[in-house]
Amino acid sequence: MSLWQPSASVANLQKRAETLRFIRDFFYTRSVMEVETPLMSAAAVSDPFIDSIEVGYSAAPNVDGEDFYLQTSPEYAMKRLLAAGSGPIYQLGKAFRNGEQGKKHNPEFTMLEWYRPGFDDQALMDEIEALLSPLLGLSGIERVTYADLFQRYLGFHPDHLSAGQLAIEARKHIDVQWEDDDRDTWLNLLMSHVIEPKLITVPALFVMEYPESQAALARVRLDAQQKPVAARFELFVRGVELANGYHELTDAEEQKCRLEADQQKRKALGLPQRPLDYRLVDALAAGMPDCAGVALGVDRLIMLMLDVESIAEVISFDFPRA
Repeated sequence: MSLWQPSASVANLQKRAETLRFIRDFFYTRSVMEVETPLMSAAAVSDPFIDSIEVGYSAAPNVDGEDFYLQTSPEYAMKRLLAAGSGPIYQLGKAFRNGEQGKKHNPEFTMLEWYRPGFDDQALMDEIEALLSPLLGLSGIERVTYADLFQRYLGFHPDHLSAGQLAIEARKHIDVQWEDDDRDTWLNLLMSHVIEPKLITVPALFVMEYPESQAALARVRLDAQQKPVAARFELFVRGVELANGYHELTDAEEQKCRLEADQQKRKALGLPQRPLDYRLVDALAAGMPDCAGVALGVDRLIMLMLDVESIAEVISFDFPRA
């Protein structure tokens, strides 16, 4: 059977177009410049849990080509623009991730990412709330720390349990046969399989102050108890993970260490060793401004606006029809 028809209705595509225009108007009125960065890069994302799609480029037919990688996020390139003095910027465009296909995932998807020099994570959450409240009909977005979220839904503070104790807690809810001495493995499992399903009844929630070990590209700071935490937040709307933001790391040496630590973790997991983006490190060394940034899944946003179950219903052609 031919799959020539779009996967989304024309009415849904009209709503999508209106939403994209709303987003662009929002940033225009706030003097945030729209930018475009390359979809193909000679370097790949370092995160062990995100797989880049590899493509080949050849300068001419029958000439050996080079490996490039489709961007999983425009983050690295946008930070290079920030270091070059761009000021506040946003990008509304395509990103690609290998192996991500399902009701909430498509290998090719639309991402909104923006960076605000002079903002910290709290100020950026204020701006996200201003953008999303009229689109989703929200009257406010609750803010809770990662530790308090575990206390609320699981009855314990994550810092107080060892990897073995976290494994015991996970097995109370999930049938897990394997062993792992990495605390983050169990924390991530508890978060994704136990806590996140409970958030379906919560209209909108910012989860803040992730463990230091889960900082990714965020800086680390002290919390109210003077313990190091990541200046990172995630936004969940009705249980759907919608955005991930940071008070951005600007230390070039620390960034280099994190990229190389990711590479070692990839190696330990038997994952491909792909080129790291040291141009990001060079940009930080040149002087990226103090800023906060966030990536937001536009397709998921429109799913929530239309109250539909599948990403196929909000994009012109889903992966089977591509």
